[in-house]
Formats: sequence, structure tokens, C-alpha cells
Amino acid sequence: MVMESKSRILFDPQTRVAPLGFISMNGTQELGEKINNYLVEWGNQIEEYEHHDTYLIDVGCPRFASGDGKGIIKSTVRGKDLFILIDTANYNCTYTMFGKENAMSPDDHYQDLKRIIQAASGKAHRINIIMPMLYGGRQHRRTYRESLDCAVALQELEAMGVSNIVTFDAHDPRVQNAIPLMGFDNVMPTYQVLKAMFNSIEDLNLDKDHFMVISPDEGAINRNMYYASVLGVNLGMFYKRRDYSVIVNGRNPIVAHEYLGNSVEGKDVFIADDIISSGESMLDIAVELKKRKAKRIFAYATYAIFTNGLDTFDKAYADGIIDGVFGTNLTYRTPELLKRPWFHEVDVSKYIAYFVASLNHDLSISEIIDPHAKIHALLKEHGQLPNV
Repeated sequence: MVMESKSRILFDPQTRVAPLGFISMNGTQELGEKINNYLVEWGNQIEEYEHHDTYLIDVGCPRFASGDGKGIIKSTVRGKDLFILIDTANYNCTYTMFGKENAMSPDDHYQDLKRIIQAASGKAHRINIIMPMLYGGRQHRRTYRESLDCAVALQELEAMGVSNIVTFDAHDPRVQNAIPLMGFDNVMPTYQVLKAMFNSIEDLNLDKDHFMVISPDEGAINRNMYYASVLGVNLGMFYKRRDYSVIVNGRNPIVAHEYLGNSVEGKDVFIADDIISSGESMLDIAVELKKRKAKRIFAYATYAIFTNGLDTFDKAYADGIIDGVFGTNLTYRTPELLKRPWFHEVDVSKYIAYFVASLNHDLSISEIIDPHAKIHALLKEHGQLPNV
């Protein structure tokens, strides 16, 4: 479909819910600008549609010297279909409290989000939240006397009048059970990842004889199963054998990674997960695969946050243990990470723009959520259609 006709569908004045307003919270300006540019370009291609220079609405969350904050919306939002983009994991944002510079935590970002919703004062036609890394998403279930942070946050947002939440690759999408009457979309950027791989990796051969998908643990099996299915290749997995008699940093330590699956000898291997935090598990798995004579190893995480720094991955790349790491621009990436030769960025801004335009015009998003046709076309373009 040509861009003009797609723009006409996405920006049909007859189906629009309300005039669009877009807010980029602190730390999302780069991604927000890209999304806004797509929306402006598409909207301005339609002659009968009102043209805009921007859909962005300026906001601020200043702090008092004591650390107390407030939310300010600097232009009208009355009657708008409001979309708020927030990166709860951006630790590069800071504020001053009692003369000390503090990095914003997920808690701080979430509180600022609630402040902006309050500042809208119920005047917006509808409020939609785009929260790629779901606040509290890693504390998604209770196994003892524990808090249920994500569920409570979702219920709070529902009580504040939020209509839809869009997240990406939720650690456990079943948290939406806390808000069964509210819109909740868990989006997987599978197509964007495969497109980035074709653009970044030479001699990429995605057939069953040269390529395998490996799940790093049982929790990631579904996302890796999808990659293996659309590519028509074999799927293997590791499971984490833990010592349940000990708790270290709130978790039972991993004793070993046990492999289940076909031989990886001589094959390129792709490992997908939602988060690379310290990255220790991913590198342990890469080492195990190299022992089994895997050829090249490519890792992907929707959120490549590298909480323990980049040194271990630098060494693994230099030693030939890992050949590339893919991560999206859905959360903060350090300038140092972006300069690494082994890191490849997956741009998801156009994907989000399609989502925003579709929701704003009450269109079906099933084609966006299930990108099977686009993946099929991508594989066909590169002569890589699976024989299944």
C-alpha cells in the first residue's frame, strides 16, 4: 500500500476520536520527536485534514528544593485525544533535592506521569498512556508476603481516567488481569527486529540448516517460539537450575543453565529476551552455545539496559563469544552503548506512530499487533521464505 493511501486511512477525519495531542515525558524527547514527525508527515499529506507543524504539547514537572514536585501542562488539552509517552527506566534524568543531584527512579517517573494526568484536570477527551517498559513490570506476581506493584499502578491509572495503556514486550502480560475493563495492548516489535538484523548482519541465512532460535529460559519461550515459527527454523531452550536454599539480592542464585534442543553446531543462533539487565545469564548461555560449536551468536532484548556496565560484553565480543546485541530505542541507551560495534539499534518510532494514529481514529490494530504479513514480505524481499 502506498504511503498516500495509508495516510488517508490513518487520518480520515470521519473516524477520528478527537483532535490529537502528544506529550513526551522527561527522558522521551528523542523518541517522541521521531513519532511526532511521522504523525505530522502523514497528516499533512491529506488535503482535507487540518495541517500541523507538531502534535507535541509542552509540559514540565519542576521540583521544589525539598524534592516535592508538580506537573504543568503549558497549552490547552481540552477536548484532545491525549497520548502520553513515558520511559520509566530512564535513569539519565535528574532533579535537585536539598542541593544534591538525584537520578530519577521508575518511582519518580511514575509519580510525574500521575502529576501530568492531574494537570489535565479531566479536560482531555481521552487519555492514553504509551509506557514501553511497564512500571513495576518485573514485580508481576506474588510468591510470598510481597507487593504487587504493577497491578496496583495499573488500577491507579484506571481510577485516574486513563482509557488505554500501550506497552512493549511486557515481562508478564497477564498483569492486565488487574484491569479487565481497560484497554491494554502488549506489542512485540518482531518485524522491526528482523528488519534491523537484515540491515546489520552480512550473509544472514535464515533457513533451518544455518540458523536456530534459542530461548534463554522458560519465561521467554513464547517470544522465541514466534521467531522460530515465522522463520521456519528449529527452537531450543535453556532452563535455569537454581539453588532454592539460598537467596541472593532477593533471588535464588542460578546454579547452571541446562540446554534442551537440537544441535547448534555450525549454525548462527538468535536469543531473544525482554531485558538485558546485568547480562550475566545471556553471556553464560552464549558460552554454553560456543561449547556446543555454535557459529555466530546474536542476542536481542527489547530493553538493553546493562545495569552492570558494558565491560563484560566488550570482552565477550573481543573473545568471539557474542557477535552482536540488538536493542530498541524504547528506553534510554547510554552514548557509550550506542558507540559499541557490537550493538545494533532497533528503531520502533514508526511502529508507535502507526499505533497512535490507529487508536486516534478508532481503527483496528490487529494488523499492527500481528505483523506476520510484513515479516513474510520482508523474508520474501531477501529471498529467505521458509519451506514450511
